[in-house]
Amino acid sequence: MTTSHESEKVNMDTAIKPSSLAQVANSQTARVAGNTAQGTGLETRGIHAWFGKHHALADINLNFAAGTVTALIGPSGCGKSTFIRTINRMHEFIPGAAMAGEVLLDGKDVYAPGTDVTKIRLKIGMVFQKPNPFPSMSIGENVLSGLKLAQLKADNKDDLLQDCLERAGLWNEVKDRLGAYGGSLSGGQQQRLCIARSLAVRPQVLLMDEPCSALDPGSTLRIEDTIRHLSETMTIVIVTHNMQQAARVSDYTAFFLSDGGPGQMIEVAPTSEIFSRPKDERTENYVTGRFG
Repeated sequence: MTTSHESEKVNMDTAIKPSSLAQVANSQTARVAGNTAQGTGLETRGIHAWFGKHHALADINLNFAAGTVTALIGPSGCGKSTFIRTINRMHEFIPGAAMAGEVLLDGKDVYAPGTDVTKIRLKIGMVFQKPNPFPSMSIGENVLSGLKLAQLKADNKDDLLQDCLERAGLWNEVKDRLGAYGGSLSGGQQQRLCIARSLAVRPQVLLMDEPCSALDPGSTLRIEDTIRHLSETMTIVIVTHNMQQAARVSDYTAFFLSDGGPGQMIEVAPTSEIFSRPKDERTENYVTGRFG
C-alpha cells in the first residue's frame, strides 16, 4: 500500500521521464524548411565569443532553416544567450566583448565590413526575457514604434497595427483599448506586445531569450501558440530552460554545455531525436535530469 505522498512522487517521476518529452515532440508536425521565398535562412560558422579575456563560446556551427523553430537548451552559463546576441550584433556593444566567425543571413555575413547594423536588426529581431514595452506609449504606439525609430513608412498603419497584433495573438484582447498604456497590460500580454512590436518591421528571423520564464502557464501557452504560428513566415530561435517547452514548440534542438571551458554546442538534431535517442551521453544526462 502506498501513501498519498508516495503516490504523488510516483506521478511526478512519471511525468518528467524523457520518453514523455519525446512523445510531446513527436506529436508536433515536424518541419524541415519553410517557403523558399523567405530566403535561405540563417547560418553561423565558427562563432567564438569573449568577454575580456574570458572565452565564453567556442566554434559554434549551426544552420537554421527558414520557417523552422530551433530551441537552444543547456545549463545556465553555457553561452546560449551570448550566442543569440552574436547573431544580431548585440554582443559587440558590451564593453570588452569580442567575437570571431561568421553569421550568414541569406548567404551574406552580417559582420562584413560596411554592413549597416541598424538594417541587420530590422531583419533579425529580438524578444527578451523580461517584457519591455515603452511605458509612456500606448499599445498602438508601442507596436509601431519600430517604424518610427527605423524611419520606415507604412502604407496603412491601422492595417499593419491590426496584422501585427493578430499575429502576436493579442488583437482580440486589446482592440478596444489601443490607446491605453502598454504598461497597463499583464505580463503575458506585454510579452506578446513586444512580439508584435518586433513584427512591425517585417523581420526574417526572431530571436527569443527565455521569453516565458517569468510568465504563468496560461500566458506561456499563448506565447507558444504564437511562436508556432509565426514560424510559418520566419525563422525562430528560442533559448529555453524548459524541456517541455522545447519539446512543444521546436523543430530542432541544440544542446549547449560549458564543461570547465568555453560554451560549446554538444549536438543538434530534430527535437524528437534529442529527447528520444541523443547521440552524446552528456545530452542524455541533461534531458533526463541527471545534471543541470
